[in-house]
Amino acid sequence: MNSDAVQSLVERAAELRRLHHQAEPLVLANAWDVQSAKASVAAGFAAVATTSGGLDGALGYPDHNVAPVDEVFAAIGRIANSVDVPVTADCEGGFDLEPEAFVERLLAAGAVGCNLEDSDYSSDSTGGLLPIGSQAEFIAGVRAAATAWGVDIVINARIDVWVRAFSDDRAVRIAEGLRRAEAYREAGADCVYPIVANDEDTIAALVPGGPVNILARPGGPSIQWLTDLGVRRISVGGGLYSATGRDLAGRMASLHSGDIEQALS
Repeated sequence: MNSDAVQSLVERAAELRRLHHQAEPLVLANAWDVQSAKASVAAGFAAVATTSGGLDGALGYPDHNVAPVDEVFAAIGRIANSVDVPVTADCEGGFDLEPEAFVERLLAAGAVGCNLEDSDYSSDSTGGLLPIGSQAEFIAGVRAAATAWGVDIVINARIDVWVRAFSDDRAVRIAEGLRRAEAYREAGADCVYPIVANDEDTIAALVPGGPVNILARPGGPSIQWLTDLGVRRISVGGGLYSATGRDLAGRMASLHSGDIEQALS
């Protein structure tokens, strides 16, 4: 990678980081291909985030660290090369790459941020979660590798306590989430992402430690409510991808029934 390319990444990483520390939260309309990424920018969003569920699905694979890494990074690269704003990529569990290789692939694709989740898809022996120590070690390795490149990427550490079979006790889940948040932040994460957690107690407990990403869903907290609680980043995950799929299915059904107006209007 030449010096001009690295400098461009440095600048985009700095901009992405700034967007996590402004008066209003960074709201992200997660994209899954070039068209959706461009639509996000055209709508006025200041950065593009990818959704692994949507990107993997568009490539023909299930979510959760299954899609071939070359195809995933090629898709991320197409997205990053199509827009003039920072791109942060949902990188699931890191695709089983070593930190140095992971960061090299991420930067080569043009992304300056990443989501890294702590679900253990290989075993349910720990309640479906990776040990805190091993996940923190991976995050620290990613941070060190990025530093070696001179690009201060933004690491969003996803905490999957709320989507895995960890505990039915909310207080226990919050306590475990806090333990993980502290460890990941100490390892170099810039933001933590307690995916699907949207209750006030959980969010209020996590916010004082640094930027928090909350998943926005229908029927969930409003952007204003999350802003008032101090949330710095709000994303929709695969929500737009799923909604677009439902819309397309309805239009296909209309076309099949002969209603061209309904299908194409």
